[in-house]
Amino acid sequence: MTALSSFETDAAIVVEHVARRATPVDGETVARLRSEFPRLHRLFSSLYGGRPDGLDALLRLVDTTLDARAERTPELRRLDRERAGRSNWFQSERMLGGVCYVDRFAGDLAGVREMIPYFQELGLTYLHLMPLFATPEGDDDGGYAVSDYRTVDPALGTMSDLRSLAEELRAAGISLVLDFIFNHTSNEHAWAQRALAGDPSYEDFYLIFPDREMPDAYEKTTREIFPEDHPGSFVALPDGRWIWATFYRFQWDLNYANPDVFTAMAGEMLFLANQGVEILRMDAVAFIWKRLGTACESLPEAHLLLQAFNAVLRVAAPAVLFKSEAIVHPDEVLDYISPEECQLSYNPLQMALTWEALATRDARLLQLALDERHALPPDTAWVNYVRSHDDIGWTFADEDAARLGIAGGAHRRFLNDFYIGRFDGSFSRGYPFQENPRTGDARIAGTTASLAGVGAGDDGGEDRVVLAHALAMSTGGIPLLYLGDEVAQLNDDTFQHDPARSADSRWAHRPPRPEHRYAQRSDATTTAGRVFARLRRLIDVRSATAEFAGNALLPFHTPDAAVVGFLRPNSRGDGGAVLVLANVGDDPVGVSAQTLAGLGDVAVDLLEDRERRLEGGLELPAHGFVWLRVRPR
Repeated sequence: MTALSSFETDAAIVVEHVARRATPVDGETVARLRSEFPRLHRLFSSLYGGRPDGLDALLRLVDTTLDARAERTPELRRLDRERAGRSNWFQSERMLGGVCYVDRFAGDLAGVREMIPYFQELGLTYLHLMPLFATPEGDDDGGYAVSDYRTVDPALGTMSDLRSLAEELRAAGISLVLDFIFNHTSNEHAWAQRALAGDPSYEDFYLIFPDREMPDAYEKTTREIFPEDHPGSFVALPDGRWIWATFYRFQWDLNYANPDVFTAMAGEMLFLANQGVEILRMDAVAFIWKRLGTACESLPEAHLLLQAFNAVLRVAAPAVLFKSEAIVHPDEVLDYISPEECQLSYNPLQMALTWEALATRDARLLQLALDERHALPPDTAWVNYVRSHDDIGWTFADEDAARLGIAGGAHRRFLNDFYIGRFDGSFSRGYPFQENPRTGDARIAGTTASLAGVGAGDDGGEDRVVLAHALAMSTGGIPLLYLGDEVAQLNDDTFQHDPARSADSRWAHRPPRPEHRYAQRSDATTTAGRVFARLRRLIDVRSATAEFAGNALLPFHTPDAAVVGFLRPNSRGDGGAVLVLANVGDDPVGVSAQTLAGLGDVAVDLLEDRERRLEGGLELPAHGFVWLRVRPR
């Protein structure tokens, strides 16, 4: 075994190691490795420098990386070169994401392929297929308990089908997005089974302890994530040992303190990249490193691991991007976003505060977030979503709420009660998810339409659906549609009668494709038709509005607490901008000429395609909004 040494010494060893490889390495790859090796060596030294086998582990990682690069197709290599010259391609105003479960929306991968014309009709440039790999029978956490990263669930198709689909999507201008579930595997994964059998090479792939001494020590500072499934962070094995399971008892956390785990998962990541995946959603990024005496969330090593994975990609598959999934304090969310770590990130704060504003009819918390927490580093972008496959958690910062006289804990309890219909006057028909009676904590499940009041006899439901999407489409980054929401799909209450799903209320908002609603999407007398037409208009206008590219956003305040406002400046630097105003309240709001002073006398209403004079002010109807091209003076 050989330990890591100085950069110069280890670099010389790596050069010699690469030269001795049986398969020659092409010049382009050598140049990429030379460029990234200083960063990779620094990161590996920080993570594993104290191990006697540190250099051996690094050499194994280099081999894994070069093997994957050699297997990359000419088409994907062309994409690598194209994206290198256009690194901010994902910041275009034409970007629009869609997300779905393959089986629920299209049956199988062949069904997804048949949907490509519809995706083009909708304007998608990004398609996130929810986890589609082999998983345990029955409850599999919606596919997030992976038993084999290289095998597609046979009910959905094959890996060859996935590669072909990626090629067809790319030809249609749509980037394929998949999850990289790298915090844990299922308990049926081959690594897990070998660890369970006592194989010393794989026992250290997980965090396994012979008794409760260490689990009890760790659980003094970790929190329960899925309390309805099991208390604490560990579950018992049949032989009496204890294994770390942050989420469900059948999802076992990987031990990244072992460099062989990092190299093995890098190999799985590069395999997916070579199938044609262009964006990897990095699942549960906050949990990937453990340290006794801490919450084991968002530790510095988690960032080092992401940067190291990123460096590996830059050598083997540089066109591929990372998207962070960090549902943590807003300050911590921002920590994961950079060109060296995750170029994209979900925006859980804006999502949660959009729903908060609709419940309270008060946009001040949302306005504060846009004013102070929206900015990102260059060459990065938000993925703005109204809702996802997952629950809605109220991730706002308590210190922000306190500035507005709001007590964070009590406010979260109100929001939970409101969105599951326990609050008088609520328009929502949501479900609680992982409700903890001991702490009062819970999250919310439900489709956009059901949470917004569609189907509950509330006249404002359709308007809330459109308003929420209008905010996601105008604040910057990549707007994301959960497919089916564009036709106002409602909750699927039948999940309660399925033994494999009844304990997970998130299946309420993962309904099968609502065929009858899609059949109505051109019928303006139906809810589906009206919502679809209005969202299509938003998509069309956004894709033709250069100001909506990138993330730049300037605050614009009005005196009314129900109105959120901001300016999206254009990149020409000529002072032009698009003004967005949105009324989250149930009553019309007037915006005075005095408030609009300085924006010019005439604005172009982008959604209505007409000029509007501003000297008399304007009125926003209940749940109404405007996109106005103005020229601030």
